[in-house]
Amino acid sequence: MHDNSSLVEARIQRFAEERLHPAVYARTQELELRSWSAPGEPVPFAEAVVQTFVPFSVGSSWGRAWSTMWLHVIGVVPTVDDGQRAELIFDLGFNGAEPGFQAEGTVYRPDGSIVKAVEPRNAHVPLEGTAGDPIDLYLEAAANPDIAAGWTFAPTPFGQWESAGEEPLYVLRRADIGILDVTVWELLQDVAVLRGLMGALPAESPRRAEILRALERMIDVTDPEDVAGTAVDARAELVGVLARPASASAHSLHAVGHAHIDSAWLWPVRETQRKVARTFSNVLSLQQADPDFAFAASSAQQYAWMKQFQPELFARMREAVAAGRFVPAGGMWVESDTNMPGGEALARQFVRGKRFFLEEFGVEPLDVWLPDSFGYSAALPQIARAAGSRWMLTQKMSWNETNVMPHHTFLWEGIDGTRIFTHFPPVDTYNAQLTGEELARAERQYAEKGVANTSLVPFGYGDGGGGPNREMVAAATRLRSLEGSPTVTLSTPRRFFEAAEAEYPAPPVWSGEMYLEFHRGTYTSQSRTKRGNRRSEHTLKEAELWATAAALRGEPYPYDELDAAWETVLLQQFHDILPGSSIGWVHREAERRYAEVLASTERIIAGALAVVAGSGDTELVADAGPYAKEGTAAMGISAVQGTGVPAAVARTTGGFVLENEHLTVSIDDAGLVTSLVARATGRDAIAAGERGNLLQLHRDTPSRWDAWDIDEHYRRHVVDVTDVVSIDIVPHPSAAIVCVVRALGGSRITQALTLPSGGRALDITTTVDWHERQKLLKLAFPFDVHTDRATSEIQFGHVHRPTHTNTSWDAARFETVAHRWVHVGEPGFGVAVANDATYGHDITRTSRSGGGTATTVRLSLLRAPLFPDPDADQGEHTFTVSVRPDATIADAIREGYRLNLPVRALAGAGPVAPLLDVSSDAVVVEAVKLAEDRSGDVIVRLYEAHGGRAAARLSAAFDFAAVAETDLLEREIDATAVRAVEGRAVDLELRAFQLVTLRFRAPALPVSQPE
Repeated sequence: MHDNSSLVEARIQRFAEERLHPAVYARTQELELRSWSAPGEPVPFAEAVVQTFVPFSVGSSWGRAWSTMWLHVIGVVPTVDDGQRAELIFDLGFNGAEPGFQAEGTVYRPDGSIVKAVEPRNAHVPLEGTAGDPIDLYLEAAANPDIAAGWTFAPTPFGQWESAGEEPLYVLRRADIGILDVTVWELLQDVAVLRGLMGALPAESPRRAEILRALERMIDVTDPEDVAGTAVDARAELVGVLARPASASAHSLHAVGHAHIDSAWLWPVRETQRKVARTFSNVLSLQQADPDFAFAASSAQQYAWMKQFQPELFARMREAVAAGRFVPAGGMWVESDTNMPGGEALARQFVRGKRFFLEEFGVEPLDVWLPDSFGYSAALPQIARAAGSRWMLTQKMSWNETNVMPHHTFLWEGIDGTRIFTHFPPVDTYNAQLTGEELARAERQYAEKGVANTSLVPFGYGDGGGGPNREMVAAATRLRSLEGSPTVTLSTPRRFFEAAEAEYPAPPVWSGEMYLEFHRGTYTSQSRTKRGNRRSEHTLKEAELWATAAALRGEPYPYDELDAAWETVLLQQFHDILPGSSIGWVHREAERRYAEVLASTERIIAGALAVVAGSGDTELVADAGPYAKEGTAAMGISAVQGTGVPAAVARTTGGFVLENEHLTVSIDDAGLVTSLVARATGRDAIAAGERGNLLQLHRDTPSRWDAWDIDEHYRRHVVDVTDVVSIDIVPHPSAAIVCVVRALGGSRITQALTLPSGGRALDITTTVDWHERQKLLKLAFPFDVHTDRATSEIQFGHVHRPTHTNTSWDAARFETVAHRWVHVGEPGFGVAVANDATYGHDITRTSRSGGGTATTVRLSLLRAPLFPDPDADQGEHTFTVSVRPDATIADAIREGYRLNLPVRALAGAGPVAPLLDVSSDAVVVEAVKLAEDRSGDVIVRLYEAHGGRAAARLSAAFDFAAVAETDLLEREIDATAVRAVEGRAVDLELRAFQLVTLRFRAPALPVSQPE
């Protein structure tokens, strides 16, 4: 028989497009429309519907970018025949882009309750009532611009309201009542599933041929002039091929409906709030029609928005949660970045998220749901397990440029040895539509074949929201057991993970970070957002510590104000805000909100310190850090000490020499550090013939994903920034300071190199008035250190990464993230480089002419991508870096805290003993606060910081009834670290990097009075 399959496939496709699709609606009739356009930002329903509406018609233009038009939709419910259903159909001017990236709308009843959303590929709205009843609805239409524009990555003016222009973007193309022919629609779903399966099967497959011929027969029995009248017969031709069950060895897929809604990205936060309402109303509407469909949604923040802005919708969500059909997932406040948030902030993602779900629904998600974050910190397994979570899901690792993750189901082991059961869906998308191609890919790529056979497929339109539509649920029903396809079960995260654990009780282990070999520029883009995050994290630490100390003296604890500040910080750690990959609108708003957090925390700190220090004129310094600094006590208030012997600075023939009792620093006339000598050993940290404090400018033109990516080819295009406008000594009573000014194209760079009296590190403050485009600015230090690994701080510990490129995994890790410090060392000597606002680094080895290698540490200071924010990072920025020679990892930890938690000057009655004292430098107190339940109990979070076992005595300045170990949610657990309690002291023993939360139960009596 002649093989004409390609012709038949083309015929089937054309028949579906030209005959079946148009026949889905038996007839349509027009609606009466009236409109009102909001003059600026969106307004609530109650405010919109009392405005003056004017006639509006299909074919009219509407909507300058980011504006909102309200339509009053008026009509009469029509009479329908058996097998038909009336619904509204809208086309707001959809331009072919994915749902969530263009115009979208929300349909309201006259009482303000939401019916559902109107979006591309989900543009119908069910009609309520019976024939003859009036139709009286309102449609809130959002003119969101398509900033993605086909992912051309061209600079766009649409990223901010002010630059978006006044021209309308859309034309209303359709607003009808449609009479849906249910049988024709079901036939179309049969055809779609079978065509998808057929396309995924091998060309020579008998099953493929069987489906092809059945579809051909379907066409033959369908009268193109009377599709509705012959649809029953057409479906009958497909019953046989749809009824064949899947093979016993078919891959098992748990299909979990969800919508990955970015909490901000190519739209501002205010638009996300509306996207969430649209998506969640879509889901609730869909669940009315299908009792088997459950929906999982992460991000407590998004639920909280609905509680605040859409209480009626939230009440319906609450009912669906109670019924097990609307499933809170993830347990975090948002789907955050996990590389850059500090340890306490990442912990608070779970504390705030789970607390919300427990308080509002009585539900605790046990999964960590992070499909799209840009790599995963090696500290996350411990943090997640400490929050009570059991499972982890991610999809993003499928984006790796170089290496393929070897597992899809595995145990992920963190830096302290904690493991969490983790799944990485082989479908390679978190926005699946349950197509034949997707399901076949999942089965083909599944790495655990032969030992397990179950994976998860997250389905639903995402990023910009939308969620599952009725076509996806129809596909899932048909694919439950279908020969040639994996089986598909509509499921939830918990049902999947319980099945996967039972099937695969001893999976392989992946140890350490999951480094995403992509989006490396996110450690640097939008510097102000990153600085705002760093400062907010540390002022919140100070505010909680001093507010706790004040509360122990009877002062009210500012629970609500601290909660609000934390919620702002946690929201802005979302994985497209903190990484710097959003439109300019998002980042300008983030900067404003960080300023609000800073104002709030500074107010709390000032008020609390006034209570703790008491009234008086004694000059004092308050130190919230975990380590004592020169003349100050950690977590206490000390009297101001003398500065000691002033550091000296002298001009030499070739530059300058800075000197104090610990260091001698030589700086040349170009403002570069030619030597950095620890006087105790006489060893120079700077490699011979090299110069540190070297600013280097690279061409930064990634192939795509501008704000996200740094491509390795940037290294081939570099200019050393050494020209000097001026260089001078800055007079200072105790410190030695040299100031150097440089011009760089349209930018200006000012650096102050400071050696404090008694300081063990050289501090370099760099202020850049930045006006470059598509450039990357790095700060380099070549050290006389031979090492095959560098150490970088992460949450509650640190990781070691190779400085060589032995393997493809090593080579791909050419830009890495660190928090407050990095350290490079060899036996007996090391150098610590700390920072106050930088995350991106690269650390490499270079050969030396005399033999051996030098190790160069470079910090990524600034970028200037053009998409999605063409003005990214323009303007002034300030960074402080410290370089400490002859430093251990313990010294590096101290330096990180010194730069990020400086002491505060104040006046008071006199010194105040530390609220807590720890006998071991290896045990670091990271947070001190009052309990979330407002019981007055004191919560202390600490961790082992050096990477080994540590014993320590924790002494409190307050009495307590008892002390217990808890999880992050402050629920008591079996003790692993507490060895004994004696009076006000707690004896602890921690394993490497162990995270411990202690609850000191009330009554907590007044603390020790000022000394």
